[in-house]
Amino acid sequence: MAHIVLDAHQDLAWNMRDLDRDFRLSAYAKRKAETGTPIPEKEGLCMVGLPEALLGRVAIIFATLFANPQGSAYSLPSRHMYSTPTEAHQIGMSQLDYYHQLADEHPQIALIRDQRELDDVLATWQPDLPFEQHKVGLVVLMEGADPIREPQAFEEWYARGVRIVGLAWSQTRYSGGTAAPGGLTKAGRELLEVMASFHAVLDVSHMAEQAFFEAVDSYTGQIIASHSNPRRFRDSDRHLSDAMIRRLVERGGVIGIVPYNNFLWQTEQRPTRKAEAPLSRVADVIDHICQLAGSARHVGIGTDFDGGFGANSTPEGLDTVADLLSIAPLLAARGYSEADIAAILSGNFLGVLRAALP
Repeated sequence: MAHIVLDAHQDLAWNMRDLDRDFRLSAYAKRKAETGTPIPEKEGLCMVGLPEALLGRVAIIFATLFANPQGSAYSLPSRHMYSTPTEAHQIGMSQLDYYHQLADEHPQIALIRDQRELDDVLATWQPDLPFEQHKVGLVVLMEGADPIREPQAFEEWYARGVRIVGLAWSQTRYSGGTAAPGGLTKAGRELLEVMASFHAVLDVSHMAEQAFFEAVDSYTGQIIASHSNPRRFRDSDRHLSDAMIRRLVERGGVIGIVPYNNFLWQTEQRPTRKAEAPLSRVADVIDHICQLAGSARHVGIGTDFDGGFGANSTPEGLDTVADLLSIAPLLAARGYSEADIAAILSGNFLGVLRAALP
């Protein structure tokens, strides 16, 4: 069976705007260009590029809009940071322009905004079609909602292709977030109502626990955690407790596992060398969620590759996105069926898109 992969979290536009890493170029070409610069030390070895995505059958990517807040304890050093809603809006729109540019200029990249565009991308992965006809589809995900200047302004973003929104990264005007405990704000509750009217998908990754439960209990649309691991493997407010996972499962949500060593082991257990970090750990994390859920229908892959870490910080066997399919035989060895493996690699998140897209 020729599987495809849906990666529920890649910071493609942030990488272009902040690091000059153009998605169209090979990860290896970018590594070569960055030799002798501070980037590999600060950001890790580049893992993402269109050639590798095509080789690895990564058919769909949830491509993020990420604005980095000034002054947050959780902020990352970067070229473009914001301190006002207007600045956040400008950063987000610039990144969204990049996704439109990619789709306009490259025949193997497409934006996915509705069911027809989803079908068009998936059709290019039929087994009888040559490699040159395959396309990577981008579904735009806003990570941290501060670029939305007020709740009613979400309509502007939806019109330009945003289909998934995470209210938080760290603290935002809408929600408590990572390293910033708290619930939904009044504006956050209003934004959820507006998003639901457009059938947008809510991404609860990075939401503080109080805000998470408030949102999951009240939001009427589709819900995902695009890139979060169980706290059993990494005990941090960045990740999900078993109670949070069970509540997401009750709501029909899907959780994207992050194959990042810092998120796969507790600090005191973390391997110090890549060769000591077996890829089987990713299967362990997937299996934990499946056991809690009682099925394989609530877990997927959300790599966050090149989101502040690189190949040197991922398990052995993962060098670029082209290697994600190597997770499949690990699941097969544990008794997962071909149908379950297909669901984990792409089908579960595809089901969310089917339920949400116009």
